Amino acid sequence: MEPKVISYELDGKVALIGLNRPDKRNALNEALVLELAEAVRRAGEEAEAGVIFGHGKCFSAGLDLAELAERIAPDAPFPRKRRPRHLWHETFDLIARGSVPFVAALHGATVGGGLELATAAHIRVVDETTFFGLPEGQRGIFVGGGGSVRIQRIIGYETMADMMLTGRTLDAQEGRQAKLAQYVVPPGEALAMATRLARRIAENTPNTNWMITNVLPRMNDLSHDDGLFMEYLNTSMRRSPEAIGRLREFLDKRAEPLKPPSAT
Repeated sequence: MEPKVISYELDGKVALIGLNRPDKRNALNEALVLELAEAVRRAGEEAEAGVIFGHGKCFSAGLDLAELAERIAPDAPFPRKRRPRHLWHETFDLIARGSVPFVAALHGATVGGGLELATAAHIRVVDETTFFGLPEGQRGIFVGGGGSVRIQRIIGYETMADMMLTGRTLDAQEGRQAKLAQYVVPPGEALAMATRLARRIAENTPNTNWMITNVLPRMNDLSHDDGLFMEYLNTSMRRSPEAIGRLREFLDKRAEPLKPPSAT
């Protein structure tokens, strides 16, 4: 049996999903992406939030170029039929617009396909060793995991083009300024911080989390009037008993006050 390249642990309401090819710097190949999809679906069934992290010295050094070289070799067999959806696109969309929110815990190299995966998460925590890169321009290839859409929407065309054309990398603080990260923590603390955030997120009602991760990002694709109509449709749905109970707790002054994210 082939060794698992994704680790999975259920910690209360939080699913911890780890990229587990440390000897390959967690390079993304087809086997890993298939296992990742399975883990994300499992998290959607049994957890309320998820964390994605990398085992070893980095989050992910990107696409497994050795596998790519075999696939595009002149004598490699070419599939007669196209897949209905690209495997990476389908898997990363399961994270970005699936059943539960995800927090990415990043450290070390987060480049190429690794960055495309990280930007599928809803919140990104980086430690100070993290650096971001898009070396596709220097490798003779192009982004293929949704980065042309997802990364560009986060950092803008100019920054993405600079990174791809010149090979420029961004450190943790530069990544935060470019909106690739919401939190920067000391080395070795990203996973703990991401898990704390995921536990907090898991306490929200599932329907609210779903609207934040599935409805809200689609608003940018709508006109002003259609966006407001979409918001109206979602706010006028029947509320769950849990949501009504939470409103009553707040009105009765029984709800816990908001705390800063760093609080344990």
